[in-house]
Amino acid sequence: MDTIAEQILQLELKLLQSDLKAHPELIDELLAENFEEIDSDGEIRTRGDVIGWLLHKDLHIQWVFKEFRVKALTGNLVLAIYSLHKPDQLSAHYKGSIRTSIWQCQRNQWKMVFHQASRKS
Repeated sequence: MDTIAEQILQLELKLLQSDLKAHPELIDELLAENFEEIDSDGEIRTRGDVIGWLLHKDLHIQWVFKEFRVKALTGNLVLAIYSLHKPDQLSAHYKGSIRTSIWQCQRNQWKMVFHQASRKS
């Protein structure tokens, strides 16, 4: 995996695995001010909606990232594409979800500006 892909993967992990109640500064470090998301039900979520979920997520879940890759869109914009699974749902009948995130380098710091979750059928 190339350096930028490794860096973005670490940021994705930090966002999902960190205790943001204990480290609220990570929210502004990782999410752009204009961030928005389309959730797995097709609903548009605001930055505030997503922050609320992140602050109350189950910290015991160690998410499994598969097939992680990054595509450069511009010099300061990349698209991360991967599948995401809960460890207890790695069986053949549960297919997880496909995730895409757009990360933008703002003042030498990568921030997520958009995220979409799609269930695998």
